Order: sequence, then structure tokens, then C-alpha cells
Amino acid sequence: MNSYRTVTLACNKYLIRTCKMVIRSGKTGSICHISRGVASLLTRTHASAPRREAPAPVSDSDKRPNLRAIDLARKIRQEKQNGKATGGGSEAAVPNPSVPVSPLQKRVIELRQFTQQLQNVHPNVLAKHLHRGLILPHPELAVINKPYGVSVQDGSRDKNNITDVLPILAKMMDGIRAGTQLHVCLGLDKETTGTLLLARTEEALAYVQNLHKNHQVERKYWVVAVGVPVPSEGVIDIPVIEREVTGAQPHFKMGLSPVYRVSEGGEGVTKVRANRQAQGAVTRYRVLDSSNGCSLVELQPVTGVKHQLRVHMAYALGSPILGDHKYSHWTKLAPQKLPDGVLRRLGLEQSKARYLPLHLHARQLTVPEFKGQSDITVSCPLPKYFTSTLRRLQIPIPDEKEEE
Repeated sequence: MNSYRTVTLACNKYLIRTCKMVIRSGKTGSICHISRGVASLLTRTHASAPRREAPAPVSDSDKRPNLRAIDLARKIRQEKQNGKATGGGSEAAVPNPSVPVSPLQKRVIELRQFTQQLQNVHPNVLAKHLHRGLILPHPELAVINKPYGVSVQDGSRDKNNITDVLPILAKMMDGIRAGTQLHVCLGLDKETTGTLLLARTEEALAYVQNLHKNHQVERKYWVVAVGVPVPSEGVIDIPVIEREVTGAQPHFKMGLSPVYRVSEGGEGVTKVRANRQAQGAVTRYRVLDSSNGCSLVELQPVTGVKHQLRVHMAYALGSPILGDHKYSHWTKLAPQKLPDGVLRRLGLEQSKARYLPLHLHARQLTVPEFKGQSDITVSCPLPKYFTSTLRRLQIPIPDEKEEE
């Protein structure tokens, strides 16, 4: 027997519909009769209701604890302490230890660390480095070991130069004292390392500059040359002049301006008129040792013309200085072209030769009879990249015990 039940549903506060449901008892199923209006309303309500989505599966990365800012700062600081030789310098980036590095990449990173570690550091850091390299603590003079890649005077793109940090260096040498000054007596190029003479008083500065003007200050340089000069010892007396090089990359270079030329028959030389703009340049040289197509040469400039040593080595002797990318070619600006045997010894390929620094080191400085006293002679140790190159080329290092 069927029983009927009437159910009144309140669909909303303005609409009330009556739904009659017929429930048949004693059967497995049930039949429900709903009016058309209620059915359409329920259909629209069901379609517009937001569906509850299943929760996304939790990944392993979401299970990790959140990294705090202080933890990240400690991690970066630890990586810098483990990988960087000095602070600053985006070029000397710390390699990721988890990424495999080839011997060639390792060699390039090593050269960058040797040569690009002081260009963009804080001035106090540069001053401390120079103070550690103080060689001659004299009452009126001082000699410091100039690092590679740092300009002596302002005018380069780098953040630092030695002249700007001299006041800081003076306070480190003499303590915080009013009137303390340092002056550069004899400058060095940005890529040259070694002895840099400073004066503590203006009187000493004028005295040394007068000696240098009269060619009385003796300076000796050590260079690694590509090739072996012949003869092994001699004097180069060829004027130097600045010339414009035309072509795809117009630029200026110092070049030779000889006053003699070979005669047409090739049996002698003929003197020619000297160029008025040329400057007389005289360099003494001596080969100290050689191996594997390279040599260690001692140079003593008698005159002080711009880039005199580099020009005489490259164009007069035909043995350019290793890492001299400017004077290894005359008609173009390009990395130095090196023999395959030299590249193998240096652990490089020709495509990476541009990372080789200039191997020009101001080894020794002698100031004769400074104010009636005895001669002042100072020697400066070789930089690390210089000694590393000599060992790779199997060239014995003179006074190696002193270098160590």
C-alpha cells in the first residue's frame, strides 16, 4: 500500500513551492515527483554553486622548511669565505663546487683571481694591501709592491687608483698624524707590477725627480718574452713615436722610428732624417734563461718613454712580452697569438689567451747617494702569476729561495 507525504520547501524568502514526494514502501527503490518550477530552480542553483576541488598532492619541495633571510645571508657569506681570495670584484666569481670544471676553465679562473682581485675593492682594503707590501720604511722615501691591474693615477674606468688611497696609506704608516702625505715619484703602468717609489716630503719628491730627469735612477725590469732574443745581450737605441693605426679598428700605438735603414743592396745601413715627433729611447737587455720557446729577460731602460720596453721587445727584438695583447700585432687589436707548445705549457687554448696578464715586473730600483747617503737599492718579489708561468714553462727562477 502506497503512502503519500507532502513536503513544503522554502526555496527562498520570496518563493515557496510545494513538492509532493511519493514514497513507495516495501520496494527497493523510491520515486520522487517534483514540480517543474522547483526542478529548474534546483538545477540553476546546483550549476552555480562552487565545486570543491580535491587538494593537490604535496611535493617534496613544499615539505622543506622556509629559508629565513638570516640563513641565506650566512650561506652567501660562507661561500665567499670558502671561494673568494679577496672581497669585491664581480669578475672573480666563486665557482659552484657541485658543477664539474674542466682544466681549461680552472686555469682561466686562476688567472682571474691572480689579476682581478683589487680593482673594485673598498679603498681601505686596497690601502691595507699596499701597506702589507711596504718594502722600504725610509724616513723620507717609501717603496711599495704595486699589484697588477691597479692604476697609479686617476683616469681609468676602475673604482680605485693608488694616488687616491695614499692619504689612507700614510696614516697606516705613521699613525693618525696631521700633515702626513705621500707622493708618487716614479709611476708605473696599470698592468706593470713591482717597485713603486713614494716620497714622504715634497723636498724628497723634487730630489728624486731631478735624479730621474738626469737618468741617474736605475730601474731593472723582468719580463717573460715569447721567443729568445738574439743576441742574448745588448743595447737597443731606436727612437719611439706614437702613430695612428688605420683599419677596421682605428687606434693609436707607440712604434719604432729608426734613424737608419738597410741599403738597397742589403750590405749596409743608411742614416735617414729623424722624425721631429719621435723620442729617443734606449734600453739595455740581457737574457737570464730560456726554455720551451720563451725566455726570462732583464730590461734596464736608460730613458723613460711611454711603452718603451714593450715596443723594443716586440718590434726591435721580435720577442713580445707574454700577455702584451696591444703590441703583439701592429694592424689590429686582438689577443696575443701564441705557439701551440707555449699554450700547452700554460694550460690554455688560443681562444682563452686574452686572459693572460702582461708579464712585466719592476724588479729592482736604485736611488744613488740619496742626499749624501749611500745608495738605496730595493728589490721586489715576483707576483704569483709570474712565478706560476715560469714554473709551467720550466724556466728556472733566479733567487727562488728569496721568492718563496
